[in-house]
Amino acid sequence: MAADNTKGPDDADPLMVRSVEKAFRVLEAFDGTNRSLSLAQIGTSVGLDKSAAQRFTHTLNRLGYLRKDPVTKRFELSLRSLEMARHFITANPIVNQAMPYLLHLSRETEETVNLTLPDGVDIVFAARFMSRHMLNTDVVVGTRMPAFCTAPGRAILSRLPAEQAISLLGRSPLQAFTPQTVHTVEALVAQLNAARHAGYATTWGEFFPGDLSVAAAVLDQAGRPVAAVNIGVSNARYTPEKAEELFAPLVTAAARSISQASPAF
Repeated sequence: MAADNTKGPDDADPLMVRSVEKAFRVLEAFDGTNRSLSLAQIGTSVGLDKSAAQRFTHTLNRLGYLRKDPVTKRFELSLRSLEMARHFITANPIVNQAMPYLLHLSRETEETVNLTLPDGVDIVFAARFMSRHMLNTDVVVGTRMPAFCTAPGRAILSRLPAEQAISLLGRSPLQAFTPQTVHTVEALVAQLNAARHAGYATTWGEFFPGDLSVAAAVLDQAGRPVAAVNIGVSNARYTPEKAEELFAPLVTAAARSISQASPAF
């Protein structure tokens, strides 16, 4: 089976199963922009020739992870692929432990409440309770965002050892997503120091224009940040000062309760 024209840092790893890697890359080719793909598009996106692309898509279709339209012959993710996310959420002790506190926070504030987990230089949304006031529905469970310009990310970074936080900032694609984005290492270190002192982090429209976010880190028994709780609101309804005044005590209390609730993290 022919194939992959791309090489990665794991090419010298003798334990790496290339066919498994390629199968996952086929699945990862689908997203909100590429909801359905032809065989040729999959091959181009993943770096497979036609024969290899046909074998991988056929196998994933037979396993139930891809659906093939009988008329157009285009592929799309099936509902079974969603089961992988369900397995993660139900098996993750942090998410399970946090759920009652997130639900209480959502009911108490009637605002959008999130639990995010760190993954390298990013954060990933693992639980989300939407507010009826929220207009932006693009963010769903599984959404990935840069840590440096989001309140949950900064809350997590602020609780890391300084050297580790600076190393992560150095590996982050520091760019201005909005005119308000803080995106220099020096300014971000100052933000992290302020968040560490306050016990929570804030961002005002740094990733999404008009989005106000307040977050606090969830810590494990060793004091390492393993997640963050945040509340997000719109600047059409709150000023930054009012959002911080109202929600900073609530997210810090929720994060502290989750941290203390279980020794399993």
